[in-house]
Amino acid sequence: MTMLDNEKIFEQIRFLLQAQNCGVLATHGSEYPYATLVGYATSDDCKELIFATTRDTRKYKNIKKTSKVSMLIDSRLNQVNDFRDAKALTVLGRAQELDGALENDYLTLYLNKHPYLKEFVTSPNCSLIRVTIAKYILVDHFQNVLEYTVK
Repeated sequence: MTMLDNEKIFEQIRFLLQAQNCGVLATHGSEYPYATLVGYATSDDCKELIFATTRDTRKYKNIKKTSKVSMLIDSRLNQVNDFRDAKALTVLGRAQELDGALENDYLTLYLNKHPYLKEFVTSPNCSLIRVTIAKYILVDHFQNVLEYTVK
């Protein structure tokens, strides 16, 4: 794959990340994988993804035990054309709870995308989670698979 191909893939990834507000987060549960819907924001370089959760959730507890996570972000409209036109992006990375000075920077990033969640994300029991992304897997046209490793 050429540098130009990588740039094209990355631009498709960036567009999808910016266009969508929610994704399905998968964590390692005690018996089975656990999937849940989360609102997210990404860093400008798309190397990090941020989401918020309360500390009493299953996803939070799972992340504390095992930091490896994946997330699915897609462009489907729940129509027949989705089989041809929708894109699905799998995000693979490691999650960690933010605290201290870093948390404030990421809080601003998160609230820029989700200002309506300010009360939730600033509540005492809420935690910001940063996913450091290792790889993206982009699927379009139902079966065209493109991989992009984050460096």
